[in-house]
Amino acid sequence: MTSGCGKEEAYVGSWWRYPPLRNALAAGLIAAAGFVLAHVRLIPEGIENFFYWVAIPLGGWHWAREGIEELVREREVGIEILMLAATAGSGFLGLWDEAAALVFLYGAAEGTEEYTYARTRHFIRALLDLAPKEARVLRDGHEVTVPAESLEPGELFVVRPGEALATDGVIREGRSSLDESPVTGESIPVDKGPGEKVFAASINRQGALTIEATATFADNTLAKIIHLVEEAQERKGKAQQWIERFGRRYTPAVLAVALGFLVAPVALDLPWETWSVRAVVLLVAAAPCALIMSMPVAMAAGIGSAGRRGILIKGGAHLEHLGTIRVVAFDKTGTLTHGRPAVTDLRAFAGTEQELLAAAAALEHYSEHPLARAIVEHARGAGVMPPPADASEALAGAGARGEIGERIWYVGSPSLFATLGSERGSAEAEIARLQSEGKTVVLVGEGQRVRGLIALQDRLRADARATIARLHALGIRTVMLTGDNRRTADAVARTVGIDDVRAELKPDDKVRAVGQLQREHGAVLMVGDGVNDAPALAAATCGMAMGAAGTDAAIEAADVALMADDLGKIEEALRLGRKARRVSAQNIVFSILVLVALIPSAVAGWISVAFAVLVHEASELLAVANGLRAGRMPEAGQEER
Repeated sequence: MTSGCGKEEAYVGSWWRYPPLRNALAAGLIAAAGFVLAHVRLIPEGIENFFYWVAIPLGGWHWAREGIEELVREREVGIEILMLAATAGSGFLGLWDEAAALVFLYGAAEGTEEYTYARTRHFIRALLDLAPKEARVLRDGHEVTVPAESLEPGELFVVRPGEALATDGVIREGRSSLDESPVTGESIPVDKGPGEKVFAASINRQGALTIEATATFADNTLAKIIHLVEEAQERKGKAQQWIERFGRRYTPAVLAVALGFLVAPVALDLPWETWSVRAVVLLVAAAPCALIMSMPVAMAAGIGSAGRRGILIKGGAHLEHLGTIRVVAFDKTGTLTHGRPAVTDLRAFAGTEQELLAAAAALEHYSEHPLARAIVEHARGAGVMPPPADASEALAGAGARGEIGERIWYVGSPSLFATLGSERGSAEAEIARLQSEGKTVVLVGEGQRVRGLIALQDRLRADARATIARLHALGIRTVMLTGDNRRTADAVARTVGIDDVRAELKPDDKVRAVGQLQREHGAVLMVGDGVNDAPALAAATCGMAMGAAGTDAAIEAADVALMADDLGKIEEALRLGRKARRVSAQNIVFSILVLVALIPSAVAGWISVAFAVLVHEASELLAVANGLRAGRMPEAGQEER
């Protein structure tokens, strides 16, 4: 069994035309013809061997070459060498019919596995076919149809209703509803207009759009998804790595024992022919094909299926981890909520509300935090011009500070002003009231003086409560880790049904909280935006970024990236992880049981070469077929066996 699982190129075509399978089937037909002709006495005795001598190199060429290359280049004895030795041994003993059967059945099983990987890769790469091969580019005010591969960032192209986008871009003119399911896995169309990002292969449902390309065809979001999934299928989990290490030691040991069976009769005066047959049978019976490929097929199928659903899992280890999760920890802003808070209240304790808003907008002008952007946008919408702020500085997890009119101003959470020793006085009651309504309160002040407050509120995602309920049904504990205040966090948690709330956390506090959850409950999945929550994502057993489409930083920061802002994908990912682990465990147990049954039978001389070959290859094909089940998503509420 080749250890290079998953390296086959994508294949399009009939299974029986796939070269390794085609050669194995041709070898089987030739060997079968010789066997039948000899047994019905249509050819003289012994002539059937010529059929076997043609079938053996034809059926064994592909896998034998791989085994020899692995031996020469990597100095490793692979399973192919065991099969090659068994074939040679069968021929040496005059068992040419059994040698031909071994080559045919092993070649067919090997070809089936490689065909499975090639087809899996094809299904992922077929996503790229959803993007059109041509685009209508605007040049000198005229539409010119060009190959999509020639599109360059900065060029404008037109997409009419019913057409798909050739590459990523930003809408410059027009509004429409876009089906982004090829990229995000989300089937509900999204309404978009000028200034908003759009992705390759999205289908324009309504109005005509003029789009500025932001990526070449080869570097668009869809191409990146395909590349990431293919890379992930090559990355091995810990269990798979252990099995492969075991195989590298176990396989040479089997070969050594088989050689011992050939030497022992000479030293111990045993019947050499009997023990030589047992040596050949042992080579076949003890080859751990099904065991070594028990994990890769399941992992590749699971990762490929997830990729087509808009869930990027960046390796077999992360798919394994998803199957062990006991706690899901959520960031609040941008995860349980839409991440687009809006200003709801302004209270000035000194000066006017316009002055308060202007100062806050000045300090938050360069910040990318959602609360900061909401304040700046509210000021812009109200026609308030912020004054210049010098020496502006972000205070991680707390707010910002800067110099306005030769005075140091602060904007941030109430806890920030508590650490500054600011007197909040009558503001306390107002802060408590707004927070009890689930609003986030930001204070604005200079020095030790609080000048006023700004209250903001974010909308919860419509599917948040249902997702939390489904996670509870899976037996998973849910926790919120947020930098927001306790009252706001508690209000959100009560609404969606979160089990545990940890509020007013800075980034390093979230890391410590994740560590504590792991010690108390086991494996933790951290769900966040992939940038602000990067330390917590890295600290968790598995980190998941939401809404990663078109955001390289989010994809890089997390082990799993959800291309859409769809909380339901969390449950899908966990179900896929559980199923992949369950299927892999089934394959491992089944493979070990087959070895436990075959090896003693081979040593005792209870089975023939033909029987060992039949059982061995049948077990391999069953493991492949079972592994493919890992890519099929069980329905919500059902745990498929």
